[in-house]
Amino acid sequence: MTVQVGVITGDLTVTTTDQGNGTARVSIQYTGADEWYDLEGSPAPIPRHGLRHLHQAVVHAVREGGAAGTPGTRTLP
Repeated sequence: MTVQVGVITGDLTVTTTDQGNGTARVSIQYTGADEWYDLEGSPAPIPRHGLRHLHQAVVHAVREGGAAGTPGTRTLP
């Protein structure tokens, strides 16, 4: 689930970028496209296990689908 355009599906690329303040920006795009979108819940707190752990959790959530947002930041109805 993106902030800008809602749900996107298909071949996607995910990035997690440390913002230097204890949070990470989580962005997603259609692979090869120019446009990047913020994943719902971004910026997200970097867990004590680090940025790599957050990135892996995001990739897992995106692969699972179901309008995934940044893990731990979205409350489902």
